[in-house]
Amino acid sequence: MERTPIPVLTVQTAPYEDQRPTGGGGLRRPTGLFESQRNYLPNFVQSLLSSVDLRDRQGCTMVVGSDGSFHPIGVYLCVCVCLLIFKSLIGRLVIGQNGILSTPAVSCIIRKIKAAGGIILTASHSPGGPGGEFGVKFEVANGGPAPDIVSDKIYQISKTLEEYAICPDLRVDLSRIGRQEFDLENKFKPFRVEIVDSVNIYLNLLRSIFDFNAIRNLLTGPNQIKIRIDAMNGVMGPYVRRILCDELGAPANSAINCIPLEDFGGQPPDPNLTYATALLEAMRGGEYGFGAAFDADGDRYMILGQNGFFVNASDSLAIIAANLSCIPYFCQMGVRGFGRSMPTSTALDK
Repeated sequence: MERTPIPVLTVQTAPYEDQRPTGGGGLRRPTGLFESQRNYLPNFVQSLLSSVDLRDRQGCTMVVGSDGSFHPIGVYLCVCVCLLIFKSLIGRLVIGQNGILSTPAVSCIIRKIKAAGGIILTASHSPGGPGGEFGVKFEVANGGPAPDIVSDKIYQISKTLEEYAICPDLRVDLSRIGRQEFDLENKFKPFRVEIVDSVNIYLNLLRSIFDFNAIRNLLTGPNQIKIRIDAMNGVMGPYVRRILCDELGAPANSAINCIPLEDFGGQPPDPNLTYATALLEAMRGGEYGFGAAFDADGDRYMILGQNGFFVNASDSLAIIAANLSCIPYFCQMGVRGFGRSMPTSTALDK
């Protein structure tokens, strides 16, 4: 039986003057603003997609992920339907199961499948939930954050946007891994949505970089160390449990706050000595030899040594640089350089 194509609607809208992306193509605002300002989220997503060159949009794949904050399913589908029918050019969406994908995982998948880019719905390290913040980040085809030239283009488009397309009757099952196909109006080929395991592709990348046998022996062998990892109720919970506990053998109680919550449990998911207090107190007791905490979308962290010793980002980079021979990827590929940022500048500028 032939399926009836799902209708695509064109919605008239008015531009906003305050949608200038910051921090690599990202827009973060109070959650209430996304709820109260008409078309605020679709406007930005449409502007973001319009910034991709027409030849790169034709039949392309986009990746979408979320840190699980503030009604992830409803907001997620709002973004998805905008993506789906942008002038019927995008051919496929790849989405993490239940909408969950960390920023590093989105970057990994973009490069693995050669996608045109990716959108991440995240509050980053800010408080989440109805009284907190919500945001949208854009990663380009190389898996990195949108450069300034792309952010500027998004902003210029957002100031003149007059309409966007949406498919309100589209229903995507985010819980079911596998491919789903939809017939849309004025589209000759079925539109594909692929739901993927949130961790698998990223885990396979890590296996190709690090010596998992050596790490497993460190966590389970005769000279094992005890670790304590705080996911701060953000996106990293499934990754911590799957990689460190299931794959590398750390005890289940090594991981805390691993269920992604829409308000991050009422605390800002900011991995520092002010907000990761549960981890800090546990480390000060001396029982654990290594501790770490992650922010909501998994692209920043804090490391603590035994007795709560704080390891800053420059020291982390210096330790890695001094032990490159222990990392198989660098033994095979060599080192092309080190990433300099404000937190790592102390080590690199010496």
